[in-house]
Amino acid sequence: MTDLWLISVPLDKTSLTSVEKLKHTIAKTGLASCCKFSIPDLKVGILDSLLCVSDDLSRLDTLTESVIKKTCQCMKEVMEQASDKVLENALANGVDLMSYVTKFQWDKAKYPPALPLSNLVATIDKEVSQVESELKSRAAAYNSAKASLHSLKHKQEESLQTRSLNDIVRNEDLVVSEYLTTLIVVVPRGIFVQWERTYESLSQFVVPRSSRKLFEDAEGGVFSVTLFKRAVCEFKAKAHESKFTVREYSSDLEEKHQLEMRQLHVHKKEQYGIFVNWLKVNFSEVFVAWIHLKALRVFVESVLRYGLPVNYQALLLQTDKKRSKKLREELTSLFMHLDPTATVSKKDVSCEIPGISQQEYFSYICFHIHTNMMEIS
Repeated sequence: MTDLWLISVPLDKTSLTSVEKLKHTIAKTGLASCCKFSIPDLKVGILDSLLCVSDDLSRLDTLTESVIKKTCQCMKEVMEQASDKVLENALANGVDLMSYVTKFQWDKAKYPPALPLSNLVATIDKEVSQVESELKSRAAAYNSAKASLHSLKHKQEESLQTRSLNDIVRNEDLVVSEYLTTLIVVVPRGIFVQWERTYESLSQFVVPRSSRKLFEDAEGGVFSVTLFKRAVCEFKAKAHESKFTVREYSSDLEEKHQLEMRQLHVHKKEQYGIFVNWLKVNFSEVFVAWIHLKALRVFVESVLRYGLPVNYQALLLQTDKKRSKKLREELTSLFMHLDPTATVSKKDVSCEIPGISQQEYFSYICFHIHTNMMEIS
């Protein structure tokens, strides 16, 4: 699995020399690829405000991670784990997630660098919170449409007691006149013989030898029987006593059920299209906001740790699990001068992709971006 490490070091002479050594080493050994991570000049403000912004960014980071996870999970569920479809829609500004991160450019129109840091944080906060809120309502609407269709399908397909009779009963199976009518009866499989022997005795107004078996499955069978209309109530009562179920049937009723099914199919399809498009747009929006959030954290932590005037360089390192330990050792060796007391007992200022725990504290600023969110499957 690919790892992305976003590091920040000051632009003092020693650190610049270390950066050049790092680039030379990784080019020679293949430990990683390295590119500049561009962050514009942002308004610093006063120290107290920076500390507050740092706290707000930490809180917002947690929220954004959660929203990204939920949006991605929704996308997987709606597309029923079709990873190719998920990958087609899980984009950031129209490109795949890895490309967006490695070629990151600050969106100056959406997040004007001239605004105070607190305003930029508030903009991202509002954006992410709105997506979180709308995700709940849209997911509920889609799941409701899906559940309604599933419930009706289940009702019409599972049991002979409730399933649609449209594909079982034909017009020629029915006798309808001024005095006669045809009833549709569900008979459990174990008592077919009992039905054949007794149905004529359930009422003296049953037409002899009028029963026909129309359908059977593992559960039982569907039979028709013709009788005088005046005897319908009597027949139903005695049939119930014998564990025969008379189904309510009419062509109008069946057509109504079929119409309801078609309408639910159309409604679910419409909701699917609307929801997938919304997920696609807003996954991109939140992911883009998330990367800008990381850039903000790099800036704020760089100022807090390295001081003023603002003078740092952000680099994005791309490596993999096998080489990560060696790369970490190389970074520690090159930048130990920034904080000789750095130990793994301190907490890292980095923020991770959803579900990833905090890493160690290092002498340089490091944001360890695991790519499990980007390798959607």
